[in-house]
Amino acid sequence: MKLNGLAAVLAAGFAVASFAAMASKEDQVPHGPTAVAILKDVDGKQVARVVLTETLSQTLHITAEFDGIPPGVHGFHVHEFGLCEPTFAAAGGHFAPEGHEHGIDVPDGPHAGDLPNIHVPENGKLVVEYFTKTLDLAPDDKNSLIGGPGRALIVHADPDDYHSQPTGNAGARIACGVIVPVTQNADGFQSYPEGAASESK
Repeated sequence: MKLNGLAAVLAAGFAVASFAAMASKEDQVPHGPTAVAILKDVDGKQVARVVLTETLSQTLHITAEFDGIPPGVHGFHVHEFGLCEPTFAAAGGHFAPEGHEHGIDVPDGPHAGDLPNIHVPENGKLVVEYFTKTLDLAPDDKNSLIGGPGRALIVHADPDDYHSQPTGNAGARIACGVIVPVTQNADGFQSYPEGAASESK
């Protein structure tokens, strides 16, 4: 089974924090570019904050804190356009710059944007961490999550089955957030400028 360089560590509840969050500034190792995404539900309520950091090993470290997603198992993916408005459908399909099929359980999978499911406990609070060499934050790279039309993170209503095409039968889109450089106002940034996505096709 190919994991496409992706590893995930899941921890239920905010009692578990990443080492980086606990360490003092003096203890933290240097890192490269950082991006942020604020995910909101269909009512505009913030339900997650995701931080993406390029590490010295050229591995992208993704930390996502959820608070308010319905309990249960949900698909979680990077989508091809940095658009969450006018509806979450504007984000397009899964980010797949290499043209792979969806899912780790298919021979030509997964999409670069396929992330493991999130398992949300009853209190709706969850911290997850991922490591991947498939995605990056270099604006001129085809696998980049910033630059051009941008990219978005989407949470789905149902679990990803890791094989059905093209989305793993994960159901409706219940939360969306645009990935932006940490220097931008991620909270107020729900879509790249109108026309950016269509101009990039």
